[in-house]
Amino acid sequence: MARLTGWRRIAGAIWGAPSDPQIYGSLDIDATALLAATQVLHDRGHKVTPTHFVGRALAHALVEVPDLNAQIRGGRIISRPTVDIFFITAVKGGQDLSGVKVVDTPSKSIVAVAAELAARSGALKRGEDKDFSLTKRTMDALPHPILKIVVRAAAALSNRGVDLRALALRAHPFGSAMVTSIGMFGLPQGFAPLAWMYDVPILVLVGELGERAVVVDHEIVVRPILPITATLDHRYVDGWHISKAMQAFRGYLEDPAAFEPEIRADG
Repeated sequence: MARLTGWRRIAGAIWGAPSDPQIYGSLDIDATALLAATQVLHDRGHKVTPTHFVGRALAHALVEVPDLNAQIRGGRIISRPTVDIFFITAVKGGQDLSGVKVVDTPSKSIVAVAAELAARSGALKRGEDKDFSLTKRTMDALPHPILKIVVRAAAALSNRGVDLRALALRAHPFGSAMVTSIGMFGLPQGFAPLAWMYDVPILVLVGELGERAVVVDHEIVVRPILPITATLDHRYVDGWHISKAMQAFRGYLEDPAAFEPEIRADG
């Protein structure tokens, strides 16, 4: 048995054994069909964005791979009754974050999801959401040591289905999975942390859509590409789950008209 020396010895003194189950992955989506679908809906007066489509695609993937739509409790996996997607929303001009949980996302069209998010995120940005305002005031007022205790206790209770009305925090606040976007800030790509308190197995981040040179049928062409990254909890997934979910996710985004009747319908 050899004795560690040099950097490896120093590294052993700096860090402990790995204990973080997060997996990171990236996917580039050819957004040709996505942009065409967006234009069709824009022409009909519906304000939809790539992030709305990504949320619907994520919901579709969870339907196709139901093992991902679950919670782990004491060595058991408990299925969630609905697929709910939490869309992280920037407030205060991008200086703070909140979000909107869209309940039973697979049952709602892309137009319905976009309209719900517009109404609820608009209220957040204007400071008109009473629940968010109460929660923020309470958390801002707590001293840091007490805040840490309250956050942990609130997360533990709400993720087990308890409504915390005093904090205006609803049960299962982050839903089944989460979506956020940095493309709106002009950032091409990034990875988001999957915090323990979210209690979800996957967080998807949408980068800035832009043109890239890609190979199609052995030729170099320019296509609009939407960069997607995901952070996953390895306790929930292995390679098989990721592969099946990615196929469903990519299938939706590369042909959204196949899943959204409102895109195919005549004006």
